Amino acid sequence: MIAEDRCFTLPWEVGTRKCHTFIAVTAKNLPGESTCAGGIEPQPLDPRREALVRQMLGRVADQWTLEVLEALDAPGVLRFTELRTRVGGISQKMLTKTVRQLERDGLVTRKVHAVVPPRVDYRLTPLGRGLGEAVCGIWTWVEAHVEAVEAARRDYDRRTTEALEG
Repeated sequence: MIAEDRCFTLPWEVGTRKCHTFIAVTAKNLPGESTCAGGIEPQPLDPRREALVRQMLGRVADQWTLEVLEALDAPGVLRFTELRTRVGGISQKMLTKTVRQLERDGLVTRKVHAVVPPRVDYRLTPLGRGLGEAVCGIWTWVEAHVEAVEAARRDYDRRTTEALEG
């Protein structure tokens, strides 16, 4: 767990503005603004943490992980078929792969019952619920800024089209 009183950043991001991303933002800090949120100077990540950060960002950025986490964010357990129905559009193979990765990361528990036909229950762990809460901030930001993003996209598309035509 990262201590709350320290700000960790990837080594090549030193000097970036309040963000932890794969693509380094090279803008200089504004006067009076520190490198990290909270005014704390960044500390480089050790290679183990850096690898985990990259893996987890890759995991939540894939097509299905967030949908599976959202589907499991309910009281009780879900059977495989119920989970597949809630996610919608996911193949059996992809759902199996996704929940196994989530189980390996400690985000989901999987309980196999020795019955015929086979029965498997899935439940979100506290760790998985915490990840869902962290990602919820992105969702909230998108909802608050959807009009501005759409306007920026329309403006960009208009300028790009004009440049190509003119």
